[in-house]
Amino acid sequence: MISENLIKCVGCGALVADIDGVTQKYLGASAGCWAIYGEILAKEFNSAKDVVDDNHYRAVHRLTVDAYCVQYPGVPLRQTSQSVAVHLISLYFVLERGFDAEKALRVIRRAVSHSEKFFWLEPPRFMEATTVIDVSRAKNFFEHEKLVQEWARARWEAWSQHHEQIRRWASL
Repeated sequence: MISENLIKCVGCGALVADIDGVTQKYLGASAGCWAIYGEILAKEFNSAKDVVDDNHYRAVHRLTVDAYCVQYPGVPLRQTSQSVAVHLISLYFVLERGFDAEKALRVIRRAVSHSEKFFWLEPPRFMEATTVIDVSRAKNFFEHEKLVQEWARARWEAWSQHHEQIRRWASL
């Protein structure tokens, strides 16, 4: 059996494989963490065919993307500020206002048209919080959905010091 070397992800602190690999250029995640996120997305796409209601799948997928992107905000750059802002706006509309995935996507598109008003928000600390590792361990779609919802809710709450600003951006 081959033992992997593990490192703490620079973004979330989870123990992940110490690999050289592709990462997202402006999110602050280690290659091992980014690889697990890719596996989660693949699992969601493959699970979509087993879920009767396509909207149900899309709702989970929307939360997965938003939770991941706000958990790994990167460093203060224009692009990272915009990314975090639109994903936090999406979490606000989905979790606080009850929007479905399609409506949240329309809101994100509208928000992007005002992206010049977004600025860097100091991120909270995410160490020892729910991570992609937890979500990757789901045994079926419904367990996956529950974990993603918990993850998204925890990420939204972690950014609570900025909720008023996010609500202002959401009203643009």
